[in-house]
Parts: sequence; C-alpha cells; structure tokens
Amino acid sequence: MKIIILLILISLIVALVFLWLFVWSVKSGQYEDTDSPAIRMLMDEKKKSGK
Repeated sequence: MKIIILLILISLIVALVFLWLFVWSVKSGQYEDTDSPAIRMLMDEKKKSGK
C-alpha cells in the first residue's frame, strides 16, 4: 500500500512540473505567433544562380 501512495505522489509531482513548464512557455510567448514559422521557410528561399 505504501508503494501506491509513493507512486501517486511521484506522478503528481511529475504532472505539476509539466503543468509549470506549460504555463511558463505560454507566458514567455512560445505560442503567440503560430503562423509565421510555417510561412518563413517559403520567404527565405535563396535564388539559385548559374543555370
């Protein structure tokens, strides 16, 4: 029975760490601009020379 309580505590700690990381990433602006990274690869196309 002690092992179940220990596993529940460990899982709660891991869940809280992931929740904190998610909140931190949202507050730091990781999800503010979701459109331009997909378009940026089209805009940075280098012109090939010589052919």
